[in-house]
Amino acid sequence: MNELEYLDAAEKLLLAVEQTCDRINDDTDADIDAQRVGGLLTLVFANRSQIIVNLQPPLHEVWLAAKSGGYHYNWDGSVWRDTKTGNDFFADLTRDASVQSGLALVFSA
Repeated sequence: MNELEYLDAAEKLLLAVEQTCDRINDDTDADIDAQRVGGLLTLVFANRSQIIVNLQPPLHEVWLAAKSGGYHYNWDGSVWRDTKTGNDFFADLTRDASVQSGLALVFSA
């Protein structure tokens, strides 16, 4: 993957997360505050806990930090996969956002 391919795929991921937060806020009582500065997206939940999604261009990775831990994802051509577990980014984000919000939330690409 070259730099432009990485940036395109990573930008789509951040946009999908932001749009999903908007949908969740419209459809539920989750009240997720999504704050983006460049390649850093912070999700703040009503209980003040946070999930941080951060682009790592030099490594061509996306990092996710949540209460459950920190995760690194590489693009496999179709989805972002955790470098250790192979889990899909959106499955992990769904799990962590649901735990941290106390609501059954669903994030998708």
